Amino acid sequence: MDTLSAEDLVRPETIAAYTDTYFNKTKQIVSRFGDKTVTYAVFLRRPVISAPKLMLDWINEVATARGTVFDIEVLHAEGEWVGAGEPLLYITGSYIHLTDLETLILQKVGSVCVAAHHAYQMCIALPNVTFLAMEARHCAGTEMQAMMAYGASVGSRAAQREGARGFIGNANDATAHFFGAARGLGTMPHALIGYAGSTVRAAEMFHETFPNDSLTVLVDYFGREITDALEVCRRFPHLAAAGNLSVRLDTHGGRFLESLDPAASYAVLERHDPGAIRRYRSDAELRHLVGTGVSAAAIWRMREALDEAGFPKVRIVASSGFGVDKCRVMADARAPIDVVGTGSFIPDHWHETYATADIIAYDGEARVKLGREFLLQRRQNGSKAEREPGT
Repeated sequence: MDTLSAEDLVRPETIAAYTDTYFNKTKQIVSRFGDKTVTYAVFLRRPVISAPKLMLDWINEVATARGTVFDIEVLHAEGEWVGAGEPLLYITGSYIHLTDLETLILQKVGSVCVAAHHAYQMCIALPNVTFLAMEARHCAGTEMQAMMAYGASVGSRAAQREGARGFIGNANDATAHFFGAARGLGTMPHALIGYAGSTVRAAEMFHETFPNDSLTVLVDYFGREITDALEVCRRFPHLAAAGNLSVRLDTHGGRFLESLDPAASYAVLERHDPGAIRRYRSDAELRHLVGTGVSAAAIWRMREALDEAGFPKVRIVASSGFGVDKCRVMADARAPIDVVGTGSFIPDHWHETYATADIIAYDGEARVKLGREFLLQRRQNGSKAEREPGT
C-alpha cells in the first residue's frame, strides 16, 4: 500500500498501520484504564507560514468517522507568519481518539508550513516575477506532491497580499485547484526537442498541436540558447510580436550559457548592474551571479540578444534551482526574469520540517513535560483563536 487515497487515511486499520506503535499501545492502555479529555499543542522549532488546512480537513473527517468531536483552536490564520516554538494550534478531545492520530497530524502539517514559508520568501524577493510551481517530479509520492503544492499556494497568497505576483499555477492538473486553476501549465520537456531533432521543429510540433496556446520553448538542449531562441522567434514572429512566445532557460550547472564564460559573464553584469558584483558575495552567490547554469549574467545576456534582434516582447522563463537564496540574488542583480519555474520551495533540510505535538492539559488541568512550559503561556494568556467550523 504505497499510495493512499483520502478514504484510506480515515480507515481505522490504515491509521493503525501507519501510526507509531507506541501510540497504538497507548490507545489500548487508555481504553482499559479510562479516557480523559486532553489538549495538544502543535508547533515547529523554526519560523513558518501557517498552512494547516490539509491536516485539519483530514482530522475532521476522522472525527466524523469515529463519531466524536475535536475542539480545534487555530492560533494563526492560514498564511500568517508563525515564530519558532509558537503553537500553531490546539486540539482538544478524547485521548482515546487522538493518541493514534499524532503521527499523521505531524506528517501533514510540518513540511507544508515550511514549504509555504519558502514560497512566500521567494515571491517577496521577486515581487514583479510570476512563479510556476514545478514540485511534482521532486516529490516522494502523490501525497507529498499535494502537500508541497498546497504549501506553495499558501505562501504565494501571503506574498500576494503584500503586492507580489506570486504563483499563478503549477505543472500538473491534480493540484492546479490550489492555485485557482482548472489545469496545469507547461509546454515541453527536453525530450521532445530530442525527439524532434531541433528546437525549432519541436516548437513547430507544439504549435501545430496546440495552436491556441502560448508557446514556451526550452532553448538549452543543444547548448545554443541564444542561437536557437532567435531562430524560434524568427519562425514565429507573430507570436513574438504579440507577447505569446517565451524562451525558457534551464542550462545545467555543468556549463555556461552560449557565448558566456567567467570574463564575459562579469562583462554582462558590468553593463547592466555593476553594483551586483562589487558588493561582497559568498561563493554560492557568485555562482548565481556569474557562474555556470542559469545565472543572472545568462538571463541578462538572453535579454540583450532578444532586444537587439527586435524581439522585446518575448518573455524569459528561468528555471533550475530557484530557491530562496537564488531568488534574492536575482533580485539584487535586477535580472530581467518574467517567469520562474521552480520546485525549490520543497524543504532542503528535512529536519526543519519536524512538527511536534505535546499534550498540555488532562481533563482541563494544565500539565506538560518539563521544558515545554512555553506551550502553556499562549493558552493561559488567552489568544485570538479561530475555531474550526463544525468542531
